[in-house]
Amino acid sequence: MNEKKKINLRQASVPIMFIIICIFCIPLSGLSPKMLINEIITRMGRNAFLILSLLIPIMAGMGLNFGMTLGAMAAEIALILVCDWQIVGVPGMVLAAIISVPISVLLGIFCGRILNRAKGREMITSYIMAFFINGIYQIVVLYLMGKVIPIKHSSIKLPRGYGIRNTVSLLSMRQKLDNMLAINIAGVKIPLLTFIIIAIMCLIIVWFRRTKLGQDMRAVGQDMEVARDAGINVERTRIISIVISTVLAGFGMIIYLQNMGNIATYTAHSQIGMFCIAALLVGGASVDKASIGNVFLGVVLFHTMFIVAPRAGAYITGDSMIGEYFRVFVSYAVITVALIMYETNKRKAKSAASMKLQEQQSDDAGEVVA
Repeated sequence: MNEKKKINLRQASVPIMFIIICIFCIPLSGLSPKMLINEIITRMGRNAFLILSLLIPIMAGMGLNFGMTLGAMAAEIALILVCDWQIVGVPGMVLAAIISVPISVLLGIFCGRILNRAKGREMITSYIMAFFINGIYQIVVLYLMGKVIPIKHSSIKLPRGYGIRNTVSLLSMRQKLDNMLAINIAGVKIPLLTFIIIAIMCLIIVWFRRTKLGQDMRAVGQDMEVARDAGINVERTRIISIVISTVLAGFGMIIYLQNMGNIATYTAHSQIGMFCIAALLVGGASVDKASIGNVFLGVVLFHTMFIVAPRAGAYITGDSMIGEYFRVFVSYAVITVALIMYETNKRKAKSAASMKLQEQQSDDAGEVVA
């Protein structure tokens, strides 16, 4: 019982640390409660769908999917094309989502096959994979768009006639989803339709876990060899989990960018994976276990820190950049601490299992002698 309490306390240590940071920084930030709640709700609507896309690979035992960036890049390519075709508002977002699916599926299959060759090292492999695909993405948007891929409107092309500008305006889509069915309670704007979509995604994930494929993924996540002996196609199941995650990340990126109102063509996706994974870990998730509750707790705590840290830094030191550096440092620190805790717990569990096996073998030997 005491051991279980220690494990639970260890898992809750990151959320507790962030709660303490937020309690300390909120009064120093000088933000009113209404403004802070508005910011948190906006960021929850903007980021929650992206973070939900991380749950499926964790269920399949593939850890934190840094390769979700591939889906984000697919969404950006789709949005650039839709902007060039001048399809505006929610229809433009729906079309971008449809266009992103085949790109995300192809990238997900490629990534999944690579990860199947790197079992046990999926996280670092997906992290490097994101850099590799980012290089291809840069070639596509910097050279192929306008030369090979037709781009009509000069407003999104570089002056040389090909390549996409550093920033592409999404003014025609800006917060169209968030403003549809939005309600205002005591000065706090709640993007109801965005939250309905997020809630539907949560229900789909709960339902998916109970399906045959979901059960197969859980079996693969627990023990690949046992799953293989049970007749499950382990490699295929792992690829499907990455494909689903990549497609969902593409949808999440469209929701994210419509809220922002523009695409930073060459950098918008670069830190998406890092911040989404950090938020999930802040919510109390681990490399091998994550829930929907971890997603929402992580969004609230991580982004509260993001909102108040620069202002608190400016109040304490007179320089808001201190707070900016602090929150970037914390993002990487949280991931590092979570990985260290995971590896430590894994080694302890392995050592305990080994000791138990040795005790059992010694008892069996004693019985034989007797």
